[in-house]
Amino acid sequence: MSDFLPTGIQLTYLVAASLFIFGLKKLGSPATARNGNLLAAVGMLFAVVATLLDQQVLNYQMILVGLAIGSAIGAFAAYKVQMTQMPQMVGLLNGLGGASSALIAVAEFWRLVDAGQSIPLEINISMLLDVLIGGVTLTGSFLAFAKLQGLISGTPITFPLQQPFNFLLLSAYIAGSAYFILNPESIPVFLGVVGVSLFLGVMFVLPIGGGDMPVVISLLNSLSGIAAAAAGFVVMNNMLIIAGALVGASGIILTEIMCKGMNRTIFSVLFSAFGSVSTTSGGAGGATTGDQTVRSIDPEEGAMMLGYARSVVVVPGYGMAVAQAQHSVRELSDQLERLGVDVKYAIHPVAGRMPGHMNVLLAEANVDYTQLYDMEDINPQFDQADVALVIGANDVVNPAARSDKNSPIYGMPVLEVDKAKQTIVIKRSMSAGFAGIQNELFYKDKTTMLFGSAKDMVAKLVSEVKQL
Repeated sequence: MSDFLPTGIQLTYLVAASLFIFGLKKLGSPATARNGNLLAAVGMLFAVVATLLDQQVLNYQMILVGLAIGSAIGAFAAYKVQMTQMPQMVGLLNGLGGASSALIAVAEFWRLVDAGQSIPLEINISMLLDVLIGGVTLTGSFLAFAKLQGLISGTPITFPLQQPFNFLLLSAYIAGSAYFILNPESIPVFLGVVGVSLFLGVMFVLPIGGGDMPVVISLLNSLSGIAAAAAGFVVMNNMLIIAGALVGASGIILTEIMCKGMNRTIFSVLFSAFGSVSTTSGGAGGATTGDQTVRSIDPEEGAMMLGYARSVVVVPGYGMAVAQAQHSVRELSDQLERLGVDVKYAIHPVAGRMPGHMNVLLAEANVDYTQLYDMEDINPQFDQADVALVIGANDVVNPAARSDKNSPIYGMPVLEVDKAKQTIVIKRSMSAGFAGIQNELFYKDKTTMLFGSAKDMVAKLVSEVKQL
């Protein structure tokens, strides 16, 4: 491959790849994440400039037009998209990455056919893998975006014989690919393979519920990287192969972390339609469910519990993201610290709708990263906390995961908020979480419920704490 590119460009690619690796390493900690992102960005700048200096790149006018259009759209999106919409944004970016890689394969096929050149076997296989992975990433990511945005139902969508139908689609792709390898100039077959790949992406995400989106988004991110690596083999570009492999590998590792955080396998996430169980909901008062009583409080009582505590652990969840309450939560934390309260934040790995969702929201509200604790670090500290304040979290704080062997979430690592001396749960109602089961935490003797929107309730808590 080095025969095709000048040594200087290859060395620049090597420097860029090194910056990618160092950047990924630094992204592992909130303290160094900004520097890691900057290093990776500089590496990408080197890679782009080196590619543009390659004598094989001929049409600079079109490249500049594409850069201008893409930069304008990116700048507009960065300005307009709110931090609470980051899961949707990440989904779209994953999809566009897959689309770019698939289009490279389509363009290379068209170029070779138009020039009357034969397609080498290794390029042929790379193109077929590229359109499969890129196509699945494109439509799968766009469908994930639609679910997260509420354009379609976020619950799993299933129909009879769904898995056999998916198997038939995959079989059609394999059969079409085999025929194309034997007849690489067949345009209809190639376009048919592309169409099947796009449809497979839709069927891939359709049965997955909104609560599994952290896993799905990290997996789609990985697929976008693998598609880029395949595109690198199509056009014989070292940088694409390296960058795609890094994204693919890191995405797979993150997917595994997400699955462990839910005590699920990737197979069950993709094929079990988890969360399609009908949920139940209750009222918002001091309600009684069977022989279990729920105790509710008002913001004044909650403020007194928080203000006179020595240690408070805040547990943010998806409800905080939906209500956009992160700034109010930061203000509450500031007021409690003014009273001498030690405030920490407990972060569950799958809280929210994308990996690191809570970290992103709290960072946007300028919460000090030293106050953020991973589940493994904060769980041993709950029994020393005076109050655990749960804001819009549900399944990730359900004690049934530890105690009820018949529970669908049994074995799932959860934040052990029930071990705190007192627990306050801010929630709109008694509705079940994504798992479709009631939360045992709500009925504990040490638990009190503060019913209402997270943003409204936290704002009222702030107002009451200020008067203490």
